Amino acid sequence: MNLVMVISSLQMGGAEGIFARLAGSLAARGHSITLFTLDDGSVPPFYALHPRIRHRALDLARTSNGPLAAIFANLGRVRALRQAIASAFDGQPPQAVLSFMDATNVLTLLAVGRSLPVVVSERVHPAHYDINLFWRSLRRMAYPRAAAVAVQTLGVAEFFPPRIRALCHVLPNPVTAPETEGPTPDMHRPLLLGMGRLDRQKGFDLLLTAFGRLAAHFPDWTLAILGEGPERERLERQRVSLGLADRILLPGRLNAPGGVLRKADLFVLSSRFEGFPNALCEAMACGLPAVAFNCPSGPAEIVRHEVDGLLVPPGNVEELTDALSRLMGDETLRRSFAEQAPNILERFGLEKVLDMWETILMHITKDKETK
Repeated sequence: MNLVMVISSLQMGGAEGIFARLAGSLAARGHSITLFTLDDGSVPPFYALHPRIRHRALDLARTSNGPLAAIFANLGRVRALRQAIASAFDGQPPQAVLSFMDATNVLTLLAVGRSLPVVVSERVHPAHYDINLFWRSLRRMAYPRAAAVAVQTLGVAEFFPPRIRALCHVLPNPVTAPETEGPTPDMHRPLLLGMGRLDRQKGFDLLLTAFGRLAAHFPDWTLAILGEGPERERLERQRVSLGLADRILLPGRLNAPGGVLRKADLFVLSSRFEGFPNALCEAMACGLPAVAFNCPSGPAEIVRHEVDGLLVPPGNVEELTDALSRLMGDETLRRSFAEQAPNILERFGLEKVLDMWETILMHITKDKETK
């Protein structure tokens, strides 16, 4: 199948990583992939692309000065994207288009209309991620044009009105054990580990508060949070105010976090909301027991409570503290959960999820051919 895939950029992020993995896996299965990003290409993709993928940066992501300028800029983006898609394969259009993430999805649907089957994919819970009134209105108008709307959980599908919900297909992220190649920072054990972009969504401020309450009771434990982002300075100030600058580590992001994951003793997901938390899946694939806020959406469909981890009410620091204390103080329970955690590779294995994507893509292209 000749397939165009569209995303804003391929810089570091959970959605971007899944997008690159999906594109590469489809290419490895023999599909021809032309990949468009909306950035200018001045920064190379953070994620390595399969050698058979043709990548073109369209330079459409420039900032606009004011609402009127933004409207004209978006009209220009739609025209440029339409032209790029129409000639993606030696001057010929693709058989289908796959787009990731809200605003990019809208632009892609406006560019393609109903001339080609388009699958759009939501990567976070829309109820908890504000894309402003303008883009929300465009999403309600444009999404019914899609051939399919890929969501990661049933909860996201239920967010949409019936007209869009009827197009939804629940497709979890494929889970693979992360790479271990590359340098691994030396960290003291026992180690409590968090991982993700340092922003408010990930709730690391709540995690630091919980760890601060536990630090005196578990003096041998260290907390490390892998990732980078705009909340770094705030989190650094918070760890200093807790008197734990030497026990709360912020080593930055790692291209291959598998080495640290395999050395850790317990993983924690403290997010206020999620789409389908890749970090949690990767940790469990490495055999880590987990504690997770049961936030919208994803954790309850990943962690099997009291089997491979513990779920606690979203945003409840008291409950998070208690759950962490329970596992940090019980090595036998951690070991029991750790034995069950890698089953996630069977539940959400790459080949199984790829089969689901291919089924949808084949179905929508056949539907288009018969119309």
